[in-house]
Amino acid sequence: MPTLVEQLSRYAAGLRYEELPAAVVHQAKRLIIDSVGCALGGYWSEPARIAREVASTVRSSEPVTVIGSGERTSPDLATFANGVMIRFLDFNDGYTSTGESGHPSDSIAAVLATAELRRRSGREAIVATVLAYEVFCRICDPVDLKPLGFDHVTVGAMASTAAAARLLGLEVREIEEAFNLGIAPNVALYQTRIGNVSMWKGCAYANASRNAVFAAMLAARGMTGPAPIFEGVGGYFKAVTREPFELPVMGGGDHPYKIMECSVKRFPLGQYSQTVVEAALELREKAGSPDAIAEIRIETVTTAVRLMAGDPDKWEPKTRESADHSMPYTVAVALIHGTVEEKHFGERYLRDPKIRALARRVKVEATAEADRRMPEAMLCRMTLVTTSGDTHTAVVEYHRGHWKNPMSDNQIEAKFTKLSHEVLNDSQSSRLLETLWRLDDLSDAGEIVRLTKAG
Repeated sequence: MPTLVEQLSRYAAGLRYEELPAAVVHQAKRLIIDSVGCALGGYWSEPARIAREVASTVRSSEPVTVIGSGERTSPDLATFANGVMIRFLDFNDGYTSTGESGHPSDSIAAVLATAELRRRSGREAIVATVLAYEVFCRICDPVDLKPLGFDHVTVGAMASTAAAARLLGLEVREIEEAFNLGIAPNVALYQTRIGNVSMWKGCAYANASRNAVFAAMLAARGMTGPAPIFEGVGGYFKAVTREPFELPVMGGGDHPYKIMECSVKRFPLGQYSQTVVEAALELREKAGSPDAIAEIRIETVTTAVRLMAGDPDKWEPKTRESADHSMPYTVAVALIHGTVEEKHFGERYLRDPKIRALARRVKVEATAEADRRMPEAMLCRMTLVTTSGDTHTAVVEYHRGHWKNPMSDNQIEAKFTKLSHEVLNDSQSSRLLETLWRLDDLSDAGEIVRLTKAG
């Protein structure tokens, strides 16, 4: 029986663009467009500034480009800086399952850096993207890491390693070593997303991708890593998952690709609150003034309650990172302001007594019905009770952008355009978008990142 790393490595080396269905190629381009847009939207954030400053201290004989600034630095630090920008707004696509959940789109930072480094074609970048999503989602399915104290970016490191190794042109044996080198030192703690959430929330996967690129570069030069990294007496199964799991059947042939089950976000907040905010917006007009709302009852999945309302800081968020993962806060913002945007996580809104007062009227409960519908749906039933005793109910199963209720290409473009204007002018944004749509025709995928440089 081949080890799990051997299975992953053979799949990573064997995936071919010609075997990808047209729908999968199109979806990959949509999600790359969405992620690049999110990066440009997060460009001015404090974590992104810090990451770019660190990247600017290093000059490399094999430089790649930092999004927005156009600076050239080492592949691993460019991966980190670009990954921080992709993730900061909490606006990039995500994957949910009965096991672990997270954001495979964060691995696109590793794809962009290594594709530019080796001047890979757009088609090769698409293959690496599909590969990263496949590795991330398939490993997420059989195990839930959060109750064990570990973060989903532990799996993200594996996804980014697969993509980076593939784009660096590694052979199967070298890919195995890249996995060994990428997994052994890069186990991340779930504390990243608990309590008073720090800037690191948006940096953790970026760091995992940085380490993945570094591991692949070492493997390309002959470095070996500890093996068997999953099955060994001190390996991943023993230390992290506590028990072994089998790798599910990967995409290809008659088996669908997991990238088709990833959902785009309509709002810049945690993915488990997307349906909740949509339900709040449906009820807003029926409520009248926020002062007329006596109580907001939310029934949804257990995971959503645990992640978005499971600790005191989610009820009294002090940072934007806590606020965008706070179900009561984002519901209150939606009911008062009619939308949830990046500006609503600034100090002015975090300290707004009206938002805080309405958030305290939120009641959250997990239901067996919602849990049964997971992971296909993220069911939310919201009941709004007015001070006069009237009740209004909204039920949302699939938010706009969910893979069962996908955004149109025009909606993807509109989201990209709005976000990209944080850095680019109209003509630059249009040219970049047009280039992204024809990614599969590009001989050098690095053109994407170079076109993000502000004028």
